[in-house]
Amino acid sequence: MSIDKKFIGKTWPAQSYDVCKEKIKEYAKAIKNPDPHYVDEEFAEKSAYGTIIAPPTFSVVFGAHLIEPIFFDNELNLNLAMLVHGEQEFEFYEVVKAGDTVTTTARISHIENKEKLDVITIELLSKNQQGRDVCKGIYTFVVRK
Repeated sequence: MSIDKKFIGKTWPAQSYDVCKEKIKEYAKAIKNPDPHYVDEEFAEKSAYGTIIAPPTFSVVFGAHLIEPIFFDNELNLNLAMLVHGEQEFEFYEVVKAGDTVTTTARISHIENKEKLDVITIELLSKNQQGRDVCKGIYTFVVRK
């Protein structure tokens, strides 16, 4: 059964994430990036940002909170056993800092039905507490039939 194109434009409730310096440090350690902007509080306080900042790819942390509800949306009814991650791309705007609250929205931007698979593209847009865009993530998943 194909994913119905009527779901293009479907959205989910926004979710907020409070960014803290400890999570940033843990993430930087996990990706093996010791940049002092991410891990050294003394250095970061003297930087142009005045605090620890997040690596750009930290956006997967606050964006991931919206992918799960999409996967388990009963109306969409994705076959998770046949779903694979196709690709992922990001556009970065504002730097994310410790102490920021990032709010992310999600919407289906594209569905393509092919003979043996469906392709679904989900666009996440994240804004900081000032309402400025910090990141746009585009996630593409393939569901084999």
